[in-house]
Amino acid sequence: MTTSYNKSMPQALSAETQKHVEAFNKLDTDAKLAWLYLVYEKMGDSITPAAPMAAEPELAPKLLGDYYKLSNEQQLAIMREIVNCEDTEYSRAYGSIKENNQLLVWYAWAEAMGDQVVDMPDDYQASNDINNLLSEVEKLEFEEQMSILRTIAGAMGYSDVQPIETQAETGKTPSL
Repeated sequence: MTTSYNKSMPQALSAETQKHVEAFNKLDTDAKLAWLYLVYEKMGDSITPAAPMAAEPELAPKLLGDYYKLSNEQQLAIMREIVNCEDTEYSRAYGSIKENNQLLVWYAWAEAMGDQVVDMPDDYQASNDINNLLSEVEKLEFEEQMSILRTIAGAMGYSDVQPIETQAETGKTPSL
């Protein structure tokens, strides 16, 4: 698997994992946020070692520092902007970091929910779609779970960085 800034290029390449990414993409914004939170709540012990060890938190000071000082309403609005790929300051900050750092952001936010980060409402009931997707992903191997999460995390946020055209696309050889 290779990392790419091309958000239309899936990182979850198997048909099985791509099916789960597509199911996630069909959820509405708040359902996506709930699913991400529940993933970290239910599978955090297996997912959390992967993201922080491969991430560089100093690359996301706005998301892992300034964000914690905002009101609950502002935090939730920023999460929604990131999920919806809106062109905002925080969504750009998120979109400018690689998938492992993006996973670290969601992990850190999930860990801080109810303390420094806006929490799920006490009376929240996850929909069948959320529960079914969560259940299906829990059954997968760790590598497949991480592939799904990297694909989902990498598709969020805003970036106007375009992938560099390949030689096959341009017909030109690189020059120095």
